[in-house]
Amino acid sequence: MIRLVCTDFDGTLVDHDATPPVVQALYDTFAQLKEQGVLWAVNTGRDLPFILEGLQEFGFPFEPDYILTNERQLFHRNARGEWQDYGDWNRRCDEVHNALFEQEAEFLERMFHFARTQTCSETLYENDRPVGIKTTDDAEMDRFIAYMQSLRPPGSMIDYQRSTLFLRFCHAEYSKGSTLGELARLEGISPDEIFTVGDHHNDLSMLNGRWARWTAAPANAIDEVKQTVLKAGGYVATQRCSEGVLESLHYFFEHHNQAPAGYRPLFKA
Repeated sequence: MIRLVCTDFDGTLVDHDATPPVVQALYDTFAQLKEQGVLWAVNTGRDLPFILEGLQEFGFPFEPDYILTNERQLFHRNARGEWQDYGDWNRRCDEVHNALFEQEAEFLERMFHFARTQTCSETLYENDRPVGIKTTDDAEMDRFIAYMQSLRPPGSMIDYQRSTLFLRFCHAEYSKGSTLGELARLEGISPDEIFTVGDHHNDLSMLNGRWARWTAAPANAIDEVKQTVLKAGGYVATQRCSEGVLESLHYFFEHHNQAPAGYRPLFKA
């Protein structure tokens, strides 16, 4: 039985080009799953204030049980109802990334110099430290990544997360997938009890079957995501964004008996 639903946000739950951006049936289905004890985690490239703003902007009637931000940070509610670090994952993550950015300072400077002089990209910062870029189009991003791959030192642990026109440098061991794995460890949930869904490059690590048995992609997902999901034995929906999430959930509920006890279908795949 699925005990944890882990979703990307932009382009997966939310369709910024549709009216409404999120179908009412998704709210209703998630509310019922919550009543049946199923946990919900949003796994996003947004930071904590930005995802909380997004949940409010798009009218989610309740917040997730967990929020995984910046493709590597893990938060839950404390006894006072405040969002805080869950375990020591965020502390370890920060220590590892601080060390990595110091060790790879020369490489990163070459990358940012290339971005400044050879592209029209914008440099992205976190706490006054350059951590990534925003390109003007996919071709420019592909060119930047190709240059980076040609220069990356052998055996280096520096990696990146890409979502649409955004790229953030990171440690290779910290991703949406590994952060989901840490959440599952803390909660005592096995991969066989986890459903994940996403649409873009930075979702690949949580869709490859390692951290979750039940993986899915909406119809608007990029081809690499769809191929990864299918290779992991997952499901590619015929519908976009929130409707595709619902379609995927109910596929696993109906064809793999993964619905929680007492669940009443509100949506037909």
